[in-house]
Amino acid sequence: MLRVPIGGSDFSTHYYAYNELPLNDGQLTNYTLAPEDLNYKIPMIQHIKDVATSDIHIVATVWSPPKWMKTNEKPSGLSFIKKEYMQTFANYIAKFIREYKKHDIDIWAVTTTNEPQNAFLPFTRFQDLGWTPGSMGQWIINNLGPTIKNSTDINHVKILTVDDQRVTLPIWFNVMVQKYPEVLGWIDGIAVHWYTDKFTPAFILEETVKKHPDKFIIATEACEGSMPWELEKVSLGDWSRAQSYIHDILEDLNYNLVGWIDWNLCLDRQGGPNWAKNYVDSPIIVFPENNEFVKQPMFYAMGHFSKWIPRGSVRLGVEEQKGLLEKSVDQVAFLTPRNTVVVVLHNTGNARNVRVQLGEEHTVLALEKASVTTLEFPAPSNTSS
Repeated sequence: MLRVPIGGSDFSTHYYAYNELPLNDGQLTNYTLAPEDLNYKIPMIQHIKDVATSDIHIVATVWSPPKWMKTNEKPSGLSFIKKEYMQTFANYIAKFIREYKKHDIDIWAVTTTNEPQNAFLPFTRFQDLGWTPGSMGQWIINNLGPTIKNSTDINHVKILTVDDQRVTLPIWFNVMVQKYPEVLGWIDGIAVHWYTDKFTPAFILEETVKKHPDKFIIATEACEGSMPWELEKVSLGDWSRAQSYIHDILEDLNYNLVGWIDWNLCLDRQGGPNWAKNYVDSPIIVFPENNEFVKQPMFYAMGHFSKWIPRGSVRLGVEEQKGLLEKSVDQVAFLTPRNTVVVVLHNTGNARNVRVQLGEEHTVLALEKASVTTLEFPAPSNTSS
């Protein structure tokens, strides 16, 4: 999977959007892709498609539309879409889908806006766009939903709402649905980010899944080094950051999230480029001056899931038996389309032995301290999802 900005994000070298001129161009007569798309994003995506062994699902997201569409007419800060440009903004997203299709790149899903609550935060340094639950609901029902779903050429594209922290599900998504239940007829799923996961109970995810079983949840952004107290933005070889990834992915999967997307494919040693100086870490760090790159522990942590749990896998229940004073082993298990059972184990404590049993088969593993291990078994004939 890939997540691609519609226009610029803070991890661009400068602020930009499409159709910035002429001002107040409600018909988007000058909508053209940027050099960043034509010279970098599109060629990279096409190369990824060439080497991929399965379909690439691309999620596209707007950080900010052109400034003239916004109430404050600035890249960032408290702003909303001007009422007269509600449909224009929906068209802005639809045009992106069609422009990429001209380059033989299909968009799998769009999100309604990256982290809409950032516009209400005084310390946000990069581009944003604010929404209240009510205004978002109205826009989806009256503009974005019909523009995508009632079209003849892009009606397959999924619409994901929220695209913000999971803590916003009860205080933002639920409020939107209660006020405008028709939203559920237009959206396919919910996107969440990981930045408050350590401070937010995971059962929030379960409650949303139970209330809306026909809507999937997917994690669309995660990175280490983003917190203000993390002075070392890029920490080479840091295993603790890999463990953070492992723990969060395991937790999300066990609460029925269908996928987990990292923020940046690769960054430089500083944690950029980033025009807003919002530097963070990445699973791949590039040293362009030496024509070198380094794959971080986070890269290999993601491999335990992306390599061994293919699309179409179904999660299985796991029963853990342990002594009273023993620490649990984080785990998840899946029945895969290749008729195997994959089990991922994350030992956060000291070295220990564990016995893993599947039907009549079992094996004993020596788990190293602070380690992650993946097992794959042939599926028994009576395995049930």
